[in-house]
Amino acid sequence: MMGQWQTDFISYLRFEKRSSPHTIAAYQNDLTQFSTYIAAQFGDTGDMPLTHFHLRSWLADLKDKGLTPRSINRKISSLQAFFRYLMRHQRIAVNPARQLRALRTPDRLPVYLKEKETTHLLEELQFDPDFNGHTERMICELLYQTGMRRSELQNLRESDIEWSLRQLRVTGKGNKERLIPVSEALLVQLRDYLSEKGKLEQYDANRLLVLASGKPLYAGYIYRTVKKYLSIATTLPKKSPHILRHSFATHLLGNGANIQAIKDLLGHSSLAATQVYTHNNVEKLREIHKKNHPRG
Repeated sequence: MMGQWQTDFISYLRFEKRSSPHTIAAYQNDLTQFSTYIAAQFGDTGDMPLTHFHLRSWLADLKDKGLTPRSINRKISSLQAFFRYLMRHQRIAVNPARQLRALRTPDRLPVYLKEKETTHLLEELQFDPDFNGHTERMICELLYQTGMRRSELQNLRESDIEWSLRQLRVTGKGNKERLIPVSEALLVQLRDYLSEKGKLEQYDANRLLVLASGKPLYAGYIYRTVKKYLSIATTLPKKSPHILRHSFATHLLGNGANIQAIKDLLGHSSLAATQVYTHNNVEKLREIHKKNHPRG
């Protein structure tokens, strides 16, 4: 019974809610782990409804195995979403996940590049002169200049460029579209890139950025590209595409941008997700105060 319910739930995420492939994979993995644990610990539960005890037992086991509170909270979210779905579709009479509460997690401030590091990355580093080199430059330029997510960059289409309005149409989480203004300089780079792309024997016309083979970018290629160039431009221990997104938001805030505007540019559903960037500014002010104030 649980297996069929999970299949129905994943179909709901994919076709009705239109969740991202990353989100769907995360839910699927969490629920499979949960089902495997229940079968191993309690055997075939048959038509017996799962209770809060079953869920707590699994979460306690994950904690004993050393899983971080942040990872456990994601699995709690998966359970809550799954059982809410079952309640709405009248598969169960009582929601066993209703009493679950997220664990406290330590504040984790976004890691970002210094402005001189982004200058080094985008203005001083040499990218290969071949087509893949052009693609790698556009990956870094677009991630930093727009703050979009890796999956959003991967799915960007040529038709998403609004040339006359100098903006990009980006499709984010929940299939929500947002418009991001871009500079004339970036548009020139995009025109040059499309000109080079047009010289390929064949390419995927549904994607803006492609490989030299003409095939669309994949997540691993974007990640490796960013890591490759950040390894040269910065000594930060973490070197992922999200670092460029964090840098985009932090630099905007540091140069006076309104936090509500940053929220809209990032595609956050709530202001709370964006306010984490204000902590970096507070830390910066604290350092300035300590260094320069007579009683700092």
